[in-house]
Amino acid sequence: MRKRWAAAAAAQMLLALAGSAMAADFDPVLEAAARKEATVVWYTGLIVNQITRPMAAAFEARFPGITVKYARASNTETTLKLLNEARARRVQADVFDVTSGIHSLVDAGVTAAFQPPDSARYPAVLKHPDGHWHGTNLYFLTVAYNTSQVTPADAPKTWDDLLDPRWKGHMAWSSELAAQGAPGFIFNALSTRGPDRGMDYLRRFAAQRPVAIASSPRAVLDQVISGEHRLGVMMYNHHAAISAAAGAPVTWARLEPLVGLFTIMGIMKDAPHPNAARLFESYVLSPEGQAVFAANDYLPADASVPAPIPELKPEGGGFQVNYITPEMTKTDLPKWIAIYHEVFR
Repeated sequence: MRKRWAAAAAAQMLLALAGSAMAADFDPVLEAAARKEATVVWYTGLIVNQITRPMAAAFEARFPGITVKYARASNTETTLKLLNEARARRVQADVFDVTSGIHSLVDAGVTAAFQPPDSARYPAVLKHPDGHWHGTNLYFLTVAYNTSQVTPADAPKTWDDLLDPRWKGHMAWSSELAAQGAPGFIFNALSTRGPDRGMDYLRRFAAQRPVAIASSPRAVLDQVISGEHRLGVMMYNHHAAISAAAGAPVTWARLEPLVGLFTIMGIMKDAPHPNAARLFESYVLSPEGQAVFAANDYLPADASVPAPIPELKPEGGGFQVNYITPEMTKTDLPKWIAIYHEVFR
């Protein structure tokens, strides 16, 4: 299904590695200490076959003798497991990734501060000021449409275009009350228009009767592809690109600003293998590790490492992004959810 995407990804990975002199430099003292520990345990919510195994294999090939052991669970399950193990003083994980809830781990004091050398090149929005977490890969949410039902000329060009009567009853989105769903859409409207104009826009959009589907954005996109809906709102642009590369009648529209999210990686304060954890995070944030993301259908957070399809990232696509940060998720997500219940139900 993803042959064309994978071929482009492999080519981009080679270019990225060539641009980084084929191999990044890592602290030899840290590497020696990590080799003595011989193991790094990674709690992850990423897709195992798509990226976890490839990343582990790439790290093990780069640092022979260090084994990556990983355990996959949902974001909520990972966060709770990390907290419970820390409270019981039986920390098992060295390094972890989550998409939300990092504030609960940082506030509980169970994360370690670490700033890999490559993190200096990352923008402030993608890292904790003291190094308690770093963004590893990106997600951009916008509108996707069925190209058999909607022509490029008729497709929406701005978020205001979604208020056109032609789309009434023909748009769908996920009913998940998380940043990748309606709450993220509400954030974008309020932050770009202000509270009064933003709320007016949201009420007008609600009058368009967007269909709420109790499933993930990916599943909503599949319904757009099958023709059940003309537009999908809050769709990942790389999902649309993957499907289009496989021949599906779908594409994504650059409705600016796109909503930006990112996976977050951190290290446990009482990690059993602290040096291996630091080396692993350093590798993931290096051009080498970022190229592994690019080669496996993910968008690398490093601006210097292009996506398999460069237009999917702001640097290559020339679009603006409105990022939802962990702090916003902590303080504002409940407000966005309350607005959703008020306006859309």
